Amino acid sequence: MRKTLKATLFYVLCTLIVVLWMVPFVVAFFTAFKTMDEIFMLRNFWSPPKTWTFENFKVAWIEGRMGRYFINTTIVTAVSVAGTLFLSSLSAYALAWYEFKLRTVILMIFVSGMLIPFQMLLIPVYRFSVVTGLYDTLTGVILFHIAFQLGFCTFFLRNFMATIPSSLFDAARIDGAGAFKIYSKIIMPLVKPAVAALSILEFTWIWNDYLWSLILLQSDAKKTVTIGLTTLQGQWISSWNIIAAGALLAATVPVIVFLVFQRYFIQGLTLGSIKG
Repeated sequence: MRKTLKATLFYVLCTLIVVLWMVPFVVAFFTAFKTMDEIFMLRNFWSPPKTWTFENFKVAWIEGRMGRYFINTTIVTAVSVAGTLFLSSLSAYALAWYEFKLRTVILMIFVSGMLIPFQMLLIPVYRFSVVTGLYDTLTGVILFHIAFQLGFCTFFLRNFMATIPSSLFDAARIDGAGAFKIYSKIIMPLVKPAVAALSILEFTWIWNDYLWSLILLQSDAKKTVTIGLTTLQGQWISSWNIIAAGALLAATVPVIVFLVFQRYFIQGLTLGSIKG
């Protein structure tokens, strides 16, 4: 009876948490398909729309320029994730498998970089981007994303690579394999679940980034999705349905990516949890 009661309370609590978490999404979903007349006349945000309309998404995509923002965000996110994973996997490989001076110090530098609040670096990053000509360019946003995500990714991958048996590394060197061949043919296939989990996390973080895009981008043609939503709030501040439609469009890609690759995400997080 006690086990049944605990299980019942657990599922009831989990269901309540899920329902509370879904409330804003459901309200935004219904609002995105309503007309402004229905919103102001009925003022019932919980009810489905009487007449479903897709015009709000069309306005947000074309007139709100969400299509242009999507292209910019896709470029920034794809290049940033690829660059971060490639560089962090190389640094993690070196820190996990090679003995050299200052290895511990370098690892501590990577870890300490994760502990610095980004808000403290806003002014230095802004001034540096202006001096180097990276301000208001997608290249600047990409480089800064790679730089600031490199520490966490290196620390994450290094811990996975350190669990690989050293006998594989030694056997490959005896067979004449070079450092990069060992990295590409042995190490990376073994940590593929960890790389998949990390890529999903990085994709979500960079796609939803607002801070660095706000600091480093100015022209409307180079804005990302998150900055584009603020543009919608300025132009259609009273058009809640347009803003809700833009927010749903912005959230579509991360949700799809997570749903498609959630198996690899869970596999990567549980890698090494079971021995034998």
